[in-house]
Amino acid sequence: MTLTELKYIVAVAREKHFGKAAEACFVSQPTLSVAIKKLEDELELKLFERSANEVSVTPLGEEIVRQAQSVLEQAAAIKEIAKRGKDPLAGPLKLGVIYTIGPYLLPDLVRQAIARTPQMPLMLQENFTVKLLEMLRTGEIDCAIVAEPFPDAGLAVAPLYDEPFLAAVPTSHPLAARKVVTAQELKSETMLLLGTGHCFRDHVLEVCPEFARFSSDAEGIRKSFEGSSLETIKHMVAAGMGVTLVPRLSVPKDALEPKPRRRKDDPAFVRYIPFDGDPPSRRVVLAWRRSYTRYEAIAALRNSIYACELPGVHRLS
Repeated sequence: MTLTELKYIVAVAREKHFGKAAEACFVSQPTLSVAIKKLEDELELKLFERSANEVSVTPLGEEIVRQAQSVLEQAAAIKEIAKRGKDPLAGPLKLGVIYTIGPYLLPDLVRQAIARTPQMPLMLQENFTVKLLEMLRTGEIDCAIVAEPFPDAGLAVAPLYDEPFLAAVPTSHPLAARKVVTAQELKSETMLLLGTGHCFRDHVLEVCPEFARFSSDAEGIRKSFEGSSLETIKHMVAAGMGVTLVPRLSVPKDALEPKPRRRKDDPAFVRYIPFDGDPPSRRVVLAWRRSYTRYEAIAALRNSIYACELPGVHRLS
């Protein structure tokens, strides 16, 4: 049997008509009929019941047609693999991103990728670092944008940028009038944290380690609150529930200076303050399996990231 014969029987099963199937395959009806008869003789069974009005598939024929469809799909996949070998940028790239980076980087990154490598669409997945590392190991994604540190999984890693943190306080807070702030000055504040599982939570606790004990005992009910996302945390800050730390890219444009306020629950009621001296920061990296062979695709993705607007971060190469 040949792939062409399998293509013909799938077409007949779909069209329920030899003439229409021949047209769909761009061959004459006699050519298609002869090829199917040859396959039926080889298999020693009837694939189709022919009548004056239509063609129906026999019960065994239905199983064979399903298998033929699978074989054709696998054959097409082989061609795609070969095509990618000639052009590593051809075909989608499955990219994972942690929650505290995705909303602030992906809109610009997707635009840059479409402009630079339209033949390589990004298939995006947001998740926690631990889950993304697992998906990398199992091949569910090709690469991931995460923040160090993370468990060593034998991955290849390329640094992208160092991102400083800023303090976020309500505009009514005494610290809101300050041009800079220190970690020491935040110790007496109610700290708003992301929930367990977010690596940025750990980054905040590194800067203010005294809140680590509060987040796990009864007194923590007074000293710290948890949110599900950075945007939720910002709204909690705006409502006067406490202060927090945020990564630089999550700060809205032109939000580093106070502006006229309209609603009490508006996130614009947040004042973002740089840290004095060497600010706390996180290193954002691109990770992928060492066995991954589309090196050009990884390089193209990095170039698209570097083409993005990354205000206030230190780009790495």
